[in-house]
Amino acid sequence: MGSERMLVNFFYAQPVGHAVEALHYAHGHAVAVPGREVSVALNAATATELAGFCPFVSATYPIDHPFLEPCPDSASRLGEVPRYWDWIVDDTRRYQPIQYELFPGMRDYYAASDAHLRAAVSRSVVGAQRAGYRPHQQLRFELPSSARRAAADRLTTDRARGARIAVMPAGSSDASLYPSPGSWLVVLDALTDAFPGIQIALVGRTALDERTSTALGPDGLCRLLSHRSRPVDCFDIPLAEQLAVVEACDVFLAPHTGFGLAALAVATPWLALSGGRWFEYYFNHVPFRSVLPNPDRYPSFTQFDPAVTVVDGDEGPRTPSMTRARISEDLDRLVSAAEELVTGALPYERALSEYFTALKAVHHGDTSAIWSIDSVHLDHL
Repeated sequence: MGSERMLVNFFYAQPVGHAVEALHYAHGHAVAVPGREVSVALNAATATELAGFCPFVSATYPIDHPFLEPCPDSASRLGEVPRYWDWIVDDTRRYQPIQYELFPGMRDYYAASDAHLRAAVSRSVVGAQRAGYRPHQQLRFELPSSARRAAADRLTTDRARGARIAVMPAGSSDASLYPSPGSWLVVLDALTDAFPGIQIALVGRTALDERTSTALGPDGLCRLLSHRSRPVDCFDIPLAEQLAVVEACDVFLAPHTGFGLAALAVATPWLALSGGRWFEYYFNHVPFRSVLPNPDRYPSFTQFDPAVTVVDGDEGPRTPSMTRARISEDLDRLVSAAEELVTGALPYERALSEYFTALKAVHHGDTSAIWSIDSVHLDHL
């Protein structure tokens, strides 16, 4: 009798973080049933190669299918995915009506997968206990040694020189949801003054294609690379190598971005300059800090609703939590958090407890708006 076979059916938007979510769930299902063969179906436009860093994944099926637009030939897009499985577990978002309203391609994909896939035991959702699942396990990517060697060649070999901090200035959403280059220069100044001998590595992606790119223009990148700290340019190098750079750093500093989930999967603490539409919701047994904005002065976390923007000096519109005023106001908190993470002074459980206490306060005591993968927050509210 062969091993039990499970498909984690996780077709969602292409940002890197959603691929990490899928692999987190795949890991929990694999750990729960030793010997189980767990495969993943992912949007082909996402970082499907991340599955190759997970030895517990038996096979990966990239789904070449539109996400935002309807698809008239969805059935043909699933031809490479085997039909028969013991278990099939879907992304829970497929049962949220707002997802289908916003993303017709997602609706068409799941309709086609319902017709195509067959489960001998049962079909459920990721994280379902009846499907065999262990929540809140640590996901750890096993990066290729070649990527780690390439990253080491980019960074200084003298670790006694000072702290290493990887910085991703923006994610893949609209530029208004991230600090301006001028604001980032203020942050880099503060870090350089606080950490003598610091090495800063700038990570991101400028290429414009079906995959996500960083909402930072070439001029902005040039400004940051010209900073007096002499940052290392790690933009547009292969994903495995960027992750190896982050792995070799003491801290990953970024606003909310899916790449932050990947940073946690290489065990590097994430220092989030939190704000914009989404709060941080993924936790991986790695210390972290989310510097949350003052909710009365800098409203945030609209989630699916559009974020309000204001004019931020001469650098264009910004959501209030990403303006120069907010960055300057929270600069000392940001540097203090970096010091905690660089020195290893912050235990993971304390990071969780203090984060959710602060997040509850930001929501004015309303816990109904707070959620997290594996409902980690429930033990801390």
